[in-house]
This record gives sequence, structure tokens and C-alpha cells, in this order.
Amino acid sequence: MTRLIFTACGLILCLMSTAASEALGQQQQEQTIQAATAVLNETMSTPGNRIPQAMLADAHGVAIIPNVIKGGFVVGARHGRGVLFIREADGVWHAPVFITLTGGNIGWQAGLQSSDIILVFKTQQSVQGILSGKLTLGADAAAAAGPVGRQTAMATDGKLSAEIYTYSRSRGLFAGVSIDGSVLRIDQLATGAYYQTSTPGQAMVIPPSAQQLTQTVAAYAAGSGEPAPATAGGPGTPGATPIPGATSIPGAPPANVQPPAAAALQHRANDEDVLRNQLTQLAPQLYELIDDQWKQYLALPSSMFLTGPHPSAAEITETLQRFDRVANDPAFAQLAARPEFQSVYGLLKHYQQALTSVATSVSLPPPPNSGAPAIR
Repeated sequence: MTRLIFTACGLILCLMSTAASEALGQQQQEQTIQAATAVLNETMSTPGNRIPQAMLADAHGVAIIPNVIKGGFVVGARHGRGVLFIREADGVWHAPVFITLTGGNIGWQAGLQSSDIILVFKTQQSVQGILSGKLTLGADAAAAAGPVGRQTAMATDGKLSAEIYTYSRSRGLFAGVSIDGSVLRIDQLATGAYYQTSTPGQAMVIPPSAQQLTQTVAAYAAGSGEPAPATAGGPGTPGATPIPGATSIPGAPPANVQPPAAAALQHRANDEDVLRNQLTQLAPQLYELIDDQWKQYLALPSSMFLTGPHPSAAEITETLQRFDRVANDPAFAQLAARPEFQSVYGLLKHYQQALTSVATSVSLPPPPNSGAPAIR
């Protein structure tokens, strides 16, 4: 009976942990949507210093990546999470999928710690590149700093020939910028966590904030000049500003906002990928609490934040040993008790187990012959 009780308690704790992890993931994705909304509206709010509408009018996709961080806990690297909107040939915009941007040198802002990035995809091939797995700017697709504000003529004179035009905003400055070498990937984990279905086999639910941001992107691309304002009931409710070509049905998504493109949802992640994704999302929250010396001491392997294979088990073990020392030393009890520390510490333990787990076989003698009595 005692063993049964422990087993049941363990199952309940596991389910609670999974539910909490999913809720946290959804919350983080929602924060990314809200940040991307702010970046787009602030960027487009100054007529003389904005992305020309001519650049957006025939765009095949738009990516918004808020707060791309330089250095800090990942030495010599940049990392950011954002959203990608894809438009079909008939003008229909899909709800966003989540993406990551890693590596590369953000041009003239090399000395700054963070910046917001907007990418305008001008060809179907460039969009397909990221949907196929990953896209390296400057290698897989020609990228160039995009024109802004009064440079509108440059967007219509036929001289611009890049597949992707890149923009950056930091400390109130906004300009076209080169980010060659940066790698874009679809974040399958974040996308899967954000979009839920009410019941198996039913249509995907698009959260109101994602609908609203998609409408805003569509509005700027259509040249309306103003984003569709948010309403208490969300997009598609009475009082929302209609977008050209969209229908207004109370409680239903606008006609020009479709679920994320199927190509962006086709891959599933394994346990190692899930844990890696959670660590790269939660670690920055821990690093906001501590100074540079502590960031270096508790730094995760930089390969976790870059594209490519997982860190080696030895690297994770070494990192986990440093967390162990902090957790077990009373002098650092104030830090060890913080939920940010505990979250990263616990995930590291699971990550180490996932990387080192190897299926083991049971060594047994030959099975009994046919005349042996059955085991009951």
C-alpha cells in the first residue's frame, strides 16, 4: 500500500510539473508576442523613420525578434527569440510561428548589448529556406540592410535585389543593418506550446494577441498606415478595425488570419530538445539577478544557445557541479533559494539524465526449457 501511495504521489507530481512547465511556456510565448507587437508599432510610428510600405507591400514574410542579446551569458554570440509571419500568394497571412536567431554580428550596433530586429522576406525561396530547417543570412539567402523613411524611392526603383532586408532598433535608433551569418530556425517547441486545440482532431486555437498582431502586420503591408487597435474582446469582435479583405464575425478569427503554415509545425522534438529549449528560456531570468562574475560562474555551455548538436554530457556535468556547490553552500543560500535558480538547477539535472541515459539490457541465463513449470 505504501509503495502504491508513493507511486501515485510521484505520478501526480509529474503531471503537476508538466502542466506547470506548459503554462510557463505559454506565458513566455505570450510575452514574446506582446514584445513583438510593441516593437512593430513603435518602429512604424514615426513616418520619417520607418520601414517603407513599398517594402512590405509584396513581402512574402515578416519576422520580428525583440531584444536580441549580445554576449553576457553566451560569450561571443547573439541570441533572440521572435515570431515569423508568412503570407500566401493570394495575400492571406498566417498566424505567427516562433523562431530563434543566433550568431552573427549585428553591424554598426556591435557594441550594444541588445537590439530589436525586423526582417522582411522578399522572395518565396527565402521563406521556404527557414521552413525547411534553418536559414543562414548571407549564405542561404542574400540579405542586406533595408531602406527606411525617406529612402522609400530605393524600395521602388528596382535596384534592390536582396532576398531579405534587415532592420535593427536600439536606444531609440532605427536603421537598416547587416546581420550576415545569423541563423534563423523555427522553434517547434515554442510554437507547439503556444497553439492548443480544444479537443483532439479539432481546429487549432489562435490566441487573440496573435490574431491582433497578424492583423497589424497585414494592415501595414496593405498600406492602411495604422495598426488594427486591440479590443477587449480580441480581433474579430465588434469594434475592431477591419482589415481589407477580412470579414468581421463576432468571436471568430478574421478571414485573413490563418493558422500557422503546416510546414512550420511538421517536426516534433525529443526530450533533450524540450529541456534545452526550457533552459535557454529560463536561464536569462537567472542571469538578470547576478553580476558578470556570477554569470561567468553559472554560465551554461554556449553551444546550448547556438545551432547544432547538444553540449556533451561532460560539459553539462561540469556546469551542474557548479550549481551543486552553490546549492549546498549556506553562504549562497539567498541565491539558491530563488525560484530562478531552482528552475535552472532542476532542469539541468533532467538535462544531464537525458544526455547520459543509455538503454541497458538485462543479463539473464537461457530461458527455461518447455518442461519447466510456468512462473505465476
